[in-house]
Amino acid sequence: MNNETLDKMRQLRLYGMYDAFKTNLETSVKESLTADQFIALLVASEWDDRRNRYVERAIRSAGFRYKASLEQIDYAIDRGLEKNQVHRLAALDFVKEHKDLFITGSTGTGKSYLATALGYQACQNGYKVMYVNTAKLMGQLKLAKAKGTILAELKRIERAELLILDDFGLQPFDAQSRASLLDIIEDRHQKRSTVVTSQIPVKEWYDIIGEKTIADAILDRIVHHSLRVELYGESLRRRNSKSENVFL
Repeated sequence: MNNETLDKMRQLRLYGMYDAFKTNLETSVKESLTADQFIALLVASEWDDRRNRYVERAIRSAGFRYKASLEQIDYAIDRGLEKNQVHRLAALDFVKEHKDLFITGSTGTGKSYLATALGYQACQNGYKVMYVNTAKLMGQLKLAKAKGTILAELKRIERAELLILDDFGLQPFDAQSRASLLDIIEDRHQKRSTVVTSQIPVKEWYDIIGEKTIADAILDRIVHHSLRVELYGESLRRRNSKSENVFL
């Protein structure tokens, strides 16, 4: 009967329950539990298994360039990054409140790592996250427009509860890219959160975007109610080149 139960659990894709039930059969832990306790154990195991698989899917779907963790951020290096500030961001209140976050600083100061770590944290908290390199995204949207799928692509971006635009402004925006950026920002304004990392200070974004009317429209929607992290100092990649165990 136990084997039949295990087979049914597997066919029903109750993998958490399957593993817990099988383990308890092998270890006889069930004998020390009441019926209520044993059922609670099975349900908890299934809950944890489904949550873990959901988080794994969310992380894969986000498209992160690399793995990052808030716990591995190094605060010993003077670069304008405070532990209390990061802890407040890790609570993800800015995502709940649909606010934007700008992380700026020179190359190698850990902007992308911090943004990615926050993205992982958001995935673990059940949010749908999308990570993109800004220039590559603009190129993909140009291709989508040529193929007639631009509206579907913009809708996919809009569905992300947290959008991470990495390396913003490294390449100049042309007319089509400006229009696409405005569409993205307009769709997300006060409805979804966006994290922007950039080597360029926020005060210079107006010139980077170009075309006065569109630049005004974009910045008016994202600048005034945004949170900001401004990093400084030498490149951590250069500094850590002799040590493989120092995290950003």
